[in-house]
Amino acid sequence: MSATIIDGKAFAADIRSRVAEQVAALKTDHGITPGLAVVLVGSDAASEVYVRSKGRMTVEVGMESFEHRLPEETSEADLLALIAQLNADPAVHGILVQLPLPGHMNSDAVINAIDPTKDVDGFHISNVGLLGTGQKAMVPCTPLGCLMMLREHLGDMSGKEAIVIGRSNIVGKPMAHLLLGESCTVSIAHSRTKDIADVVRRADIVVAAVGRPKMIKGDWIKPGATVIDVGINRVEAEGGKTRLVGDVDFDAAREVAGAITPVPGGVGPMTIACLLANTLTAACRANGLPEPEGLTV
Repeated sequence: MSATIIDGKAFAADIRSRVAEQVAALKTDHGITPGLAVVLVGSDAASEVYVRSKGRMTVEVGMESFEHRLPEETSEADLLALIAQLNADPAVHGILVQLPLPGHMNSDAVINAIDPTKDVDGFHISNVGLLGTGQKAMVPCTPLGCLMMLREHLGDMSGKEAIVIGRSNIVGKPMAHLLLGESCTVSIAHSRTKDIADVVRRADIVVAAVGRPKMIKGDWIKPGATVIDVGINRVEAEGGKTRLVGDVDFDAAREVAGAITPVPGGVGPMTIACLLANTLTAACRANGLPEPEGLTV
């Protein structure tokens, strides 16, 4: 029997709807409009598309959208000065600096200049430390989206064996911390893991975030396991075209797994939805109000 397909598009649409409802209530009850500032340096085509999408969806849920587009040659000092202005602006509750930055900038220095309470990407070292020690933090958007889908599908995850394939600071490591917070038994696999297929076969939950097309084979999956595929890889297709595939061999894995996210249409749509949820959370925390229901860890 084929696995249940976890529909990320539908799930993300529901998250955005819930954010919009709570933003409307925040405006009506407290006169507060959450604001998200996005900073783009240079003209990377993929980043341009992503920033436009973020801006459109921010407005659709009733938030204020502030876009700052800076030329490629902008100095790091000028970027840091803009971040300082945004940190001090009470209308801005979330700040996101679009990565990658030009080569002459230190990404870590830029990210860590953002006020941690406005760091809706969850990349600031303070938020990384808070998450790693089980405290209240701004959680990176992609892992947060993965956790929301797992909670919806599995409910209580206590005692389940989980494996995260990939150890990046953006997905792998924070995902492992979130799963530990759900009382899972967590392993992290990576390029130097010995007998990786056997390690994966033990897992009730598989989160693939390694960036290698179809690396995780169908016979690596434990029957009935829940598979979350974070990978987005562009590969060659017939007729000289390209197509997107995940880190999991979807066609083979879906015949074994209990549930699985597709690529595209799985984790991807959740990232912007969770960015909006984080901005709403930041606005509530900044004003001493209860956190939005069902949208935080």
